[in-house]
Amino acid sequence: MKRISLLNMCLTLLVAPACAAESTVTNQVSLDALVSDVLAHHPELNFYRAEIAAAKGERRTAGTLANPEVSATLGNKRVSGFGDGVAWSVSAQQTIEWPGRVPLRKAIANQQIKLAELGLAQFNAALAARTRALAITLFAAQEKAAATREVADRFQSLREVLVQRDPAGLTPTLETRIIEATELTLHRRASEAATAEQATLLELNQLRGRPLTETLRLQRPALSLPPAPDTVALQAAALTNNFELQMRRAELEQQGFKVSLAKNERNPAFSVGPYVSQERTGDRETQIGVGVTVPLPLWSRNKGGIETASARQQQAATSMLVTQRQIEREVAEKSMRYQAKLAEMGKWRPDSIEKFQEAAALADRHYRLGAVPIATYVELQKQYLEAVEALLDTRTEALEAGHQLELLTGVSLSITSMPAMEEKK
Repeated sequence: MKRISLLNMCLTLLVAPACAAESTVTNQVSLDALVSDVLAHHPELNFYRAEIAAAKGERRTAGTLANPEVSATLGNKRVSGFGDGVAWSVSAQQTIEWPGRVPLRKAIANQQIKLAELGLAQFNAALAARTRALAITLFAAQEKAAATREVADRFQSLREVLVQRDPAGLTPTLETRIIEATELTLHRRASEAATAEQATLLELNQLRGRPLTETLRLQRPALSLPPAPDTVALQAAALTNNFELQMRRAELEQQGFKVSLAKNERNPAFSVGPYVSQERTGDRETQIGVGVTVPLPLWSRNKGGIETASARQQQAATSMLVTQRQIEREVAEKSMRYQAKLAEMGKWRPDSIEKFQEAAALADRHYRLGAVPIATYVELQKQYLEAVEALLDTRTEALEAGHQLELLTGVSLSITSMPAMEEKK
């Protein structure tokens, strides 16, 4: 029994670290899971779902006939020489629309449903793109904060060493002041990077519909930044897939149905229904028949409605043309920006950041030994930080341009997320 207990203890000690590590990994949220969470719980999605429900309600109303009308009269009829008696009548009428009018109303309502569904799809795509952009910003802020803290801690450690010494002469005193001033500046930059990181986390929680202070851990994703297709091909894809253009086309088609409906409404609706009347003045007289009511189109031929609908149709056509040109310009602009950022990144050596980091650490060691002047030391530390920020900003801008291209064109560029930099040691 003791051997079994000892074996169980050993197994527990061996398995526990692995379980803890697995738990740490599973507590982190992947970027795709974060996007799915946002798309499932963002509060504003209920607005677009309600808009679709309202449009479907309008579609039901458009296909529903008007309720029949029932009228009744009751009175007394007197005939000289024959006496008097009760007279009453009952009639029912159903309004009949002019042929083609109800299908046109249904078509207009169907276009409204399409517009509502396109609005939801556009919002989902924009929301997913915004979530990915925030995740990119978050990782960039974390990298900047880590690099800035690394250099700030280096200056703080050096300043603490210099303060303990008794500076002899003007040069050591001025160098100490340079170190202190640079340290203060770096701590401020680190604080700004940390603030930007927290602001991004707050917005991500807001998008998820969660409490703002809730902790969120994101897995560090991997990235591929492939070249974008030709600008002409992207513009052609945008003409088909862009949500804004699809909505403008749906609106133009809807306005066409409204013009047809306005022309159809020149012809009046009519009412048809049976009636029964009876009079009792000596003899009983009963009438049964069918009545028809038709308004005379003397004063209103719906000219104003036709003119209004035609003008709205012209506005919709103009709006679609303007939107198309704007989308083409935005696609060209984002494509040029994306390619420019890729070309800029292509000029970097793969190990540029590591080389700058090694040079900064080497300068720190040799400055302490007196082999490197203060100007070289401070410049190397600053250039290391600026190089890190330049690369991170370039990657972030390339990713944002790529995601905007995907949103504008509906073409997937296979952009997953942000590349991880080497861990600082």
